[in-house]
Amino acid sequence: MKISKHTGILTGALAGAMNTTAMIACLYAGWKAAGLPFVPFDAFDWITRLLPEKVIDTGIDAMVAVIRTFHLGPTANVAKDIERAMGVLGLFASGAILSAALFGVLNLINGRYAKVLGLALGGAGGVFSALISLHRSGTSTAPPAARALWIMAVFLIWGLALALFYRKLRGHYVPAETQGKSLVGVERINRRRFMVRLAGATAMITVSGAVIGRLSEYIKGQQAVRAAQTRKKRWSYDHPLPNAGDPVKPAPGTRPEFTSLEDHYRIDIDAVPPEIDGKSWRLKIKGLVERPLEFTLDGMRGYEPMHQFVTLACISNPVGGDLTSTTRWTGVSLQRILPELKLLPSATHLKISSADGFWEVVSIARIMEDRRIMLAYNWDGVPLFHKHGYPLRLYVPDLYGMKQPKWIETIEATSQWEPGYWVVRGWDRIARMKATSVIDTVAVSNAYAGPAGQTLVPIGGIAHAGARGISKVELQIDNGPWLQARLRKPLSRTTWVIWRYDMPFEPGEHTFTVRCFEADGTPQITEVNPPEPSGATGLYSKSKDLGRV
Repeated sequence: MKISKHTGILTGALAGAMNTTAMIACLYAGWKAAGLPFVPFDAFDWITRLLPEKVIDTGIDAMVAVIRTFHLGPTANVAKDIERAMGVLGLFASGAILSAALFGVLNLINGRYAKVLGLALGGAGGVFSALISLHRSGTSTAPPAARALWIMAVFLIWGLALALFYRKLRGHYVPAETQGKSLVGVERINRRRFMVRLAGATAMITVSGAVIGRLSEYIKGQQAVRAAQTRKKRWSYDHPLPNAGDPVKPAPGTRPEFTSLEDHYRIDIDAVPPEIDGKSWRLKIKGLVERPLEFTLDGMRGYEPMHQFVTLACISNPVGGDLTSTTRWTGVSLQRILPELKLLPSATHLKISSADGFWEVVSIARIMEDRRIMLAYNWDGVPLFHKHGYPLRLYVPDLYGMKQPKWIETIEATSQWEPGYWVVRGWDRIARMKATSVIDTVAVSNAYAGPAGQTLVPIGGIAHAGARGISKVELQIDNGPWLQARLRKPLSRTTWVIWRYDMPFEPGEHTFTVRCFEADGTPQITEVNPPEPSGATGLYSKSKDLGRV
């Protein structure tokens, strides 16, 4: 027997693209409805851990630059959306390419063994994806066996569907004895009609998967809202901030001094953050200790709580970026529980590891010197959100967020320092926060008459130097002299400072530049440096046309 026609590789890529789209929709529905693995995100996370450090750093810098240039929204949220889109597009493109290759091979062998080869391709993809999921799956809460079975089933169906598509598109088998004779009455497949039907089926499956996924997400969201309503109210709902009576008020348009939990920045290494059951969670203590220990979340809450107002910032935050936030954290001082770990004399460091594969190392000497180093379980008076590190995360004063693991699972006592997750990837070993100052607003629309009848324009923003404090902020207008701004009392020694300067109105366009000084008088670094590897430096400037008041 002989096959009547060949099926082009481009046709195979198109059929594969539609088939892969339907597969992604099914994976999405399974993820949202039953906690099964979502392969695009798991594969993306796995690949990013294999890429060279320079590629990752370049990608981060480019992503932040694009988000800021085109004002796409909050950097942390948009960056995470971009990462997820890259994961989905990666699987989509892989599916189309592999489908084209399969069609090409089948053409070479005259379409023989189509089902066998389709199942083999799907099986290979399933095994590869299942191994990734079993090794590291941030998307699934299902048992390992269920993960593997689900992935294998979906990929085998994908491969079998490709084989059937090929058979349909290639045409019917034509008996050898009819070759060269009239083929009147022999049914042929109308490829165009079939591709239209395939597109329709793909659309139906994709929409169904999306609806199931979104509906499941909505139901879970409503359950979370109801659960939150039964919990304790946030601290900030009925408590004034410590500096509520300070006479210096933020200029209109200055970012909120106390960041709402929903707006707190978040940067992590997985497309989807871990979701941990706090009831079954245990903090495991191991390594150079007299005997292994475990702490429950209730056990951590049993210690005298420590409350700290803290400004956190990401080391990849550019000067003036939005990857910085301030809130009130609650937890237990690591110094307080250190004696209970029963460390051996040879222990010098603690390696703190997270559920997402992140880790960092803190010296025991530093813990003994600074009781503010904290294992935090609450913020603003309520439990940490899952995506922000629930049930436990680390806070180390004066350091960027890259040194502060979330979703902590183990603490291992060791006899030496070792580089943490981002240090291995080329970022700064110390990661001490750089002093920075930012102009948030030139509030020309809120100009007012001063005491002498002069029109004044409020200008304001924030300044921050880790745990070192801010002693002075100065503003330069155009190329004029540096003018000292007024400082609002900070919420604590570890938060940013709100500054304000009321400028006598002068019509026209002006350029404003701000600089700050640390508590000991050390000036902000004026040299322009990118975030990599030690944090961005340089002065922040803003241009504004004041028009006429």
